[in-house]
Amino acid sequence: MTLSSSNPNSSKSTTISYADYYNNFDKKALLQEIFGAHMDDRLNAYMACCGRHVRDGRGDHTALVHEDTAGNITRMSFRELDKSSAQVANLLQSYGVEAGDQVATMLPRTPELLTIVLATWRIGAVYQPLFTAFGYDSIKYRMDKANTKVVFTNQASRDKFEDLAQQTKMVFIGSEADAKSWGDDNYSNKKALQSQEYSPVLLDSNAPFLQMFTSGTVGKSKGVSVPLAALPTFYLYMRYAIDLRTDDNYWNMADPGWAYGLYYAITGPLLMGITTYFNEAGFDAANTLDFMVRHKITNLASSPTAFRMMKSSGVFEEITANSPSKLSLRCANSAGETLNTEVVSWVESHLGCRVCDQYGQTETGMTCCEHHALEHKCPVGSMGMALPGHTLVVLDDDMQVLPDGEQGQLAVVVSQSPAFYFQGYSWNEKDAFAGDYYLTGDVVERHSDGTYWFSGRDDDIITTAGYRVGPTDVENTVLEHAAVAESAAVGVPDEIRGHNIKSFVVLKEGIEGSDDIAQQIKDLVRERLAKHAFPREIEFVATLPKTPSGKIQRFLLRSLSAE
Repeated sequence: MTLSSSNPNSSKSTTISYADYYNNFDKKALLQEIFGAHMDDRLNAYMACCGRHVRDGRGDHTALVHEDTAGNITRMSFRELDKSSAQVANLLQSYGVEAGDQVATMLPRTPELLTIVLATWRIGAVYQPLFTAFGYDSIKYRMDKANTKVVFTNQASRDKFEDLAQQTKMVFIGSEADAKSWGDDNYSNKKALQSQEYSPVLLDSNAPFLQMFTSGTVGKSKGVSVPLAALPTFYLYMRYAIDLRTDDNYWNMADPGWAYGLYYAITGPLLMGITTYFNEAGFDAANTLDFMVRHKITNLASSPTAFRMMKSSGVFEEITANSPSKLSLRCANSAGETLNTEVVSWVESHLGCRVCDQYGQTETGMTCCEHHALEHKCPVGSMGMALPGHTLVVLDDDMQVLPDGEQGQLAVVVSQSPAFYFQGYSWNEKDAFAGDYYLTGDVVERHSDGTYWFSGRDDDIITTAGYRVGPTDVENTVLEHAAVAESAAVGVPDEIRGHNIKSFVVLKEGIEGSDDIAQQIKDLVRERLAKHAFPREIEFVATLPKTPSGKIQRFLLRSLSAE
């Protein structure tokens, strides 16, 4: 097998052995590969992802190609991002934001979003994403935990902050009249008054630059503070798993309100100085095809759900049969859940490229991958092999390493993983470590060829349409309905979404279940929690199965649904 060379700027094509690179992994050599003589660039995420490219003469290179919902295209160079982010950095400073403070956006994929992210990093502050489908409860919880200082949003989402604006500074992206109606500062007006110069604040490599929240099953979502030390690990994934090259037209379809989009649609490509593409329109198979053709996308990252929806839509059949040359894809990547053989075969036959399955978490980034740019055998259906710089093991309940072929919990051996950066949950919500092991909570099996195979969660996380949803959040929101006494949420298999969320609901005495109550519950969760997290199925039951200690036995409910 012939793959790209270890230098993404090279036009040559050579073979890189996974075993050789993995066994001889050198963190210092990796840092030298990324930052060269300017090691301080790794101490500020703006410098790592934008400033150094301008300084090194690549300022005119396109950093972003953005297409809005009307098809209008905006291109921004690294130099333009440099100047624009300086203005927003000065604006943030005028609001009293300092290094370590939290700045959030609730915005779609837009140039403003990217500018604000870089500006936040530039002053040493921490960027906090708020997914546009979040409801009030999800937003308030995250803002309260992080003590968010400034929020940037637009007309589509501003009403969600009506009761939250008193605790944080709101900046409105849109018309001056709309901003005035909310009592917010207008982004364009305030930004225009600011200087286009701002010196980046250098931090310690363990200082956070992203504030994420991961799905939870017991209690609320857990905070994940991503340190600057994650930057070289993001590079590892982009360079050796995704095989991102300087001549690629790279489109990561994931929403930057979540880890995969923020880590690998924004941070990763900009770190490498390579153009990233934003499609502001929501997912639609026909629009996806048109976008790939129109922009000559060569390297695609997405989710199994998106690939399944492309397949089921039928819109790719005609172009595959009659105009295959219109597609320019060289490779594709998938994350979020396991790819099956049918989807892999469809990508190869209809998109004309190989798709690699890759595994990771909000806490760790990607840690187990099929690598496009490293040569190794990887059977379809596996998660791949350990990302270089990571030592993975499978543990039993007594924290003993299991032999190949036996199922157990996937863990990272911290002392033997120089690329591993996770330091623990932001507010110590849970201890994720057992001695020298970071415990992923995922049940896997390792085969003798070094590949890992996903079996499931040892908790009850639901993956629906590529989004990870904690059932506790759904259950607590369902309980807000006046008619509900108890609720439990599980994932049930669905051909397109992977899983749908199903709620089992016990109503209060004297109330009978009805289609009207079911719809009210769905609407409540959609509004309060998130649009992607509402239960598409609701079943009214007399009781919920529980352990003697009172814990809901969701596995029994999943079995009941299967029957």
